[in-house]
Amino acid sequence: MGQILVYTGQGKGKTTAALGLAFRALGRGHKVGVVQFIKGKWMTGERHQAARTEGLDFYVMGEGFTWESEDLTRDQKAAQKAWEKSQEMINGGAHQVVILDEITYAIHYNWLALDDILQTLAARPEGISVVLTGRHAPQGLMDAADCVTEMNKVKHPYDHGQKALIGVDF
Repeated sequence: MGQILVYTGQGKGKTTAALGLAFRALGRGHKVGVVQFIKGKWMTGERHQAARTEGLDFYVMGEGFTWESEDLTRDQKAAQKAWEKSQEMINGGAHQVVILDEITYAIHYNWLALDDILQTLAARPEGISVVLTGRHAPQGLMDAADCVTEMNKVKHPYDHGQKALIGVDF
């Protein structure tokens, strides 16, 4: 049947959970598509692995973290292109799982219309699961989802001055 899954909240682990689901699906012979809406500047571990993983189509389409952006119009255009790629994968039927990593930021910043996303999710072909990640998931998205997981921050290394750790954070 396929499901809509949302990983949201202020805690760490939303992308990690989605990629764990991707690994599970790949292990069952499913084809997986990933579109990253915000990440883009860093060469992450998942990008390295995606390049050598059969059955995984991985698109890094963001311009980097929005709080570092010098041109939010450029970021908005990148989000719209990422959404077009996402729609292709959702509607194309070649991928059993499509992960829209950090799409909720694009919704939160009004770069993408929630109604368009909900319509695409509702009209997706049978058997396609879509995972949407990021903070600030809107209530309408959570209402449409079959599964919503909220990651809550209890403690975080950044709070104590620790920098991102290669292989753990990126």
